[in-house]
Amino acid sequence: MANILSDVEVIDRIFHHIDNKTTDLGDNDWQEPTSNYSCPDRFAREQALFKRLPLPFCPVAALPDVGSYVARLAAGVPIVAVRGEDGVIRAFRNACRHRGVKLAEGQGCTKSFVCGYHGWMYHLDGRLRHIPAEKGGFPGLDREAHGLVPVTVTERAGLIWVTQEEPVTDGAFAALPDLIGPEQVMIDAVEFEFDVNWKLFAEAGMEGYHIKMTHRESFYPYGFDNLNVIETYGPNSRIIFPFKRIEKLRDVPREDWKIDGLVSSGYHLFPNVMVVMLSHHTAVQIAEPISPTHTKYIRYRLTNRGTDGSPEVIAKAKRDAEFVANTGNIEDRDITLKIQQGIASGANSHFTYGRFEKAIVHFHKSMDRMLAKMN
Repeated sequence: MANILSDVEVIDRIFHHIDNKTTDLGDNDWQEPTSNYSCPDRFAREQALFKRLPLPFCPVAALPDVGSYVARLAAGVPIVAVRGEDGVIRAFRNACRHRGVKLAEGQGCTKSFVCGYHGWMYHLDGRLRHIPAEKGGFPGLDREAHGLVPVTVTERAGLIWVTQEEPVTDGAFAALPDLIGPEQVMIDAVEFEFDVNWKLFAEAGMEGYHIKMTHRESFYPYGFDNLNVIETYGPNSRIIFPFKRIEKLRDVPREDWKIDGLVSSGYHLFPNVMVVMLSHHTAVQIAEPISPTHTKYIRYRLTNRGTDGSPEVIAKAKRDAEFVANTGNIEDRDITLKIQQGIASGANSHFTYGRFEKAIVHFHKSMDRMLAKMN
């Protein structure tokens, strides 16, 4: 369990920064080679590392019922996670054991997985269930050896994690706070792709130095310029963006201080996931690298912790999610596209991350340490 600041400690630090016009700072700056955002060899090393780390695959809330499944790429590999008839969530390499056809797409609910090529059928626990014309075509086939190929699944912090190969480290598990509770309801899942390296969009959520310039009409009117509380734990980090309305707590007894609804909290889970707790909804955003300069993003949107999942709560969560999607997310996307395009200019051999960008520096140091373990 991560040892993170209490609500009172966070608010104390925020008030200190407001009163002194300061923000949390790192110990040093960092120079990251721009080639790490476009180099095929570096990309291949990162993908190899992903396969040897526990990676968040989806929220537990995305698999509420028997037969609920989510199928997507993880580290470039087709994976499907499903809740079995026994209630247990399992994950498999998403391929028929006959001729390798991908069995499932997107999200849904099913009683079994059926190959669309020849009709081979699998139970939800991966066992081979049926082969058309088995006696004539496949006499003596070892059924137990032809079930779906499993990958390791862990349920932690309200998320489903998959580990494909022998782990090189415990990755984000090294320090993991409580994140998503069983009462939270999933609103929807959205996907989008654009031509950036997977790290760039994640970095946009790790600092508040850009808020005034990039989000001048969307987030900045409600928040502060370059004011963050930043914590690092294991390879992960928490970045807190206070809203101006937090000032009302100055008139509230200290023992009653709570940050809920008064800050946006972004939890970076190494390497490629951000869990963001906003005013009325929580977003789990997963960056799935497709190539050195192309990324697919999967964003699961849920109600917040401590809410009851009523129609009113869900409606408010949807409005909040759409506001963020139609403003800040688009603004960050447009900026990161311009960064990727700027890399191609050859003007910069490296990017310099300053002390305001503490969480990004921590991320790159963690990445370098993890990649070194692969050598």
